Amino acid sequence: MDWVSGSFLRRRARFALAMALALALASGTTGCATQRFASLRKVPQNPLADKLQLASWSGPKPSERTLQTLRRYGLAETLSDDPGAVLVSLQHSIDENPLPEAHYAFAELAYLAGKRRQVFNEQEALQLYGAAVTHSYLFLFNDRPGCRPNPYDPEFRGACDVYNTALESALRIVAKDGGLAPGHSHSLKTCDREIELQVVAHDRACAVHEFERFEFVSDYEVGGLTNHYHSYGLGVPLIAVRKPRPKDAPHEHFYPQGLSFPVTAFLRVHPEGQRPRTADGRYRTTLELHDPLASPTTQVGALQVPLESDLSTPLAYFLDKPSLGALGTLGLLRPEKTEPLRGLYMVRPYEPGKIPVLMVHGLWSSPITWMEMFNDLGSDPALRDRYQFWFYLYPTASPLWISAAELRGDLAKAREELDPLGADTALDQMVIVGHSMGGLLGRLQTIDSGDEFWRVVSRAPLDQVKAEPAVREKLAQTFYFQRNPAVKRLITIATPHQGSNFSNSTTQWVFRHLIRMPRMLLNLDDQLHRDNPEAFPSDSLLSMRTGIESLAPTSPILPVLYRAPRPPGIRHHNIVGVISEQRLLGKVAAKSDGIVKYESAHLPNVDSEIVVDANHVRVHRHPLSVLEVRRILLEHLADVRAQQPVQFADGRLSPHEQAPHAGRVPGYAPDETPRPWGGAPLGPRATDFAHPHLPPPATRKTEGAGSPAESGPLSPAHAGPVRP
Repeated sequence: MDWVSGSFLRRRARFALAMALALALASGTTGCATQRFASLRKVPQNPLADKLQLASWSGPKPSERTLQTLRRYGLAETLSDDPGAVLVSLQHSIDENPLPEAHYAFAELAYLAGKRRQVFNEQEALQLYGAAVTHSYLFLFNDRPGCRPNPYDPEFRGACDVYNTALESALRIVAKDGGLAPGHSHSLKTCDREIELQVVAHDRACAVHEFERFEFVSDYEVGGLTNHYHSYGLGVPLIAVRKPRPKDAPHEHFYPQGLSFPVTAFLRVHPEGQRPRTADGRYRTTLELHDPLASPTTQVGALQVPLESDLSTPLAYFLDKPSLGALGTLGLLRPEKTEPLRGLYMVRPYEPGKIPVLMVHGLWSSPITWMEMFNDLGSDPALRDRYQFWFYLYPTASPLWISAAELRGDLAKAREELDPLGADTALDQMVIVGHSMGGLLGRLQTIDSGDEFWRVVSRAPLDQVKAEPAVREKLAQTFYFQRNPAVKRLITIATPHQGSNFSNSTTQWVFRHLIRMPRMLLNLDDQLHRDNPEAFPSDSLLSMRTGIESLAPTSPILPVLYRAPRPPGIRHHNIVGVISEQRLLGKVAAKSDGIVKYESAHLPNVDSEIVVDANHVRVHRHPLSVLEVRRILLEHLADVRAQQPVQFADGRLSPHEQAPHAGRVPGYAPDETPRPWGGAPLGPRATDFAHPHLPPPATRKTEGAGSPAESGPLSPAHAGPVRP
């Protein structure tokens, strides 16, 4: 009998473990550890490769437009015998009459000459690349009457490509000796002209943070992000890897190790208001390092010039670390390992005047799960001008009430450190976006506890519990709390408001054996039960020792949280995942996202709710979910502007705030849009979020905006689309 019992338990353990691993593989949580976000290309991207036949067996060749210019100047036949003499002759012609086509031909030929010389002499190649950049710049910004280039001519884009590619080739040589750091200067000589170059940081991010090294965007291919945000213009997109500062430096603990920023290098041939060349004939040039998120354009004379930029590749480069993908599993199975890493993280420098959007991950996950949504939202000019995105990392093995209390404390500490004088009003407009269990943590930041939460913990008042003062204080912080007044809006995604059947006797049993909770925490719970047998029954909330147990439908804290009234001034939006029954998994999942049933994820009294056809792991990455979060953030901006305009520290406004209809979302209409057919303004179109096996939009109800126990129509000020 003992043998049979032992065999049965072993089979049960193997089955439960196999099930857990299968779920992890299906959700992609373990796959994150090996997923490649960025990989090296065999050959860097080069827009001139085909046009100039750079990889041709017969060697690089100038374009037909350049050959035509050489024929006009009588230099075509000399090109193959003495390319250097052709450049000297062209330079003399430009000195006498700087026509645009001569500048372009010189730039293209100098670039090709640099490609040939680089194999033998990098310094000579550097001089030629510098000449190519300078002459392509003079072609693009030739302001002499009758010489202004035609921006619709393909040669204009060709000059942009020569400028960018030649500048990148030059920077690759300069970067080898750390020459891209602000403050460095270089002297280049080409033909009979000299170029004086200084490196400067143009933006705050480039000036405040020291960079350990620079990588070139063109070397990497993005593989782990669905969308790749690359803007075209002038300049060289770079990956600037941040140099770690001392741990006690201000704000340093907010930045993850190895953080990288997008930077664009732009070479300005001469500062504004000065002649192109110095008195001794040297060209004045400045290599400006721009933060494309802060300054997507630069001013050249009277022209506003877009900068070439790439926002996705630096993000993918930072994410391409196995250790980041392993944080989710480590935080679930070995919480003591990730506890020192717990806290708020930023992937951009803190900017006063920008509203924080705090993203909180769910069970068996980490902030890396938000990178798909962040890549889309953070690359949107209408949002990035006014929002800063923060991420919260916590060990998901801990029960949700403990993690919620730690988040509450971490937010308070961050506010004290970032804004000790309380001068940054943007921090009082925080938005929390929570996925799965992260939504419950977010909800616990927006309500007042009263006595309700303690009543599901103990039969005795807290002041009668036998415990050390420090323990009693910890209990008070966890179960007696007030809403965080800085949080004004909450977005919950695939959140088990009434629990999940994924947390059942089998999964709880196996994870109790797999999860190694900190011994100190376990001993504390045992001590409370021993010293207070009447106050803490065996089935007390404290007996639930893992995050999985706290998500069970029978968890006593969930009904209390579900019934808790929403304080005034809090807007709550909900996104539910339901897998379509037309798919095999949808038939098995039975009106759920595979982990959380619709009845648990649905909330009857929120400002808006939509349903998307996605499983639990993909729902917050689904395009409709991203669009819905974008819509909500734009709505939040409109509300904030109506109450009290939020400005940057320097008081400037973005062009998106000056344009009333900027950043409109497809499928949405602004409230002020007139309706030719009459009726109230529309929210999202019902057809955008229709679900195949849920009631049609016409039959869905919009309920009151208070607690679930309340009823009644929403007031016009709080009206919003609610879609079960």
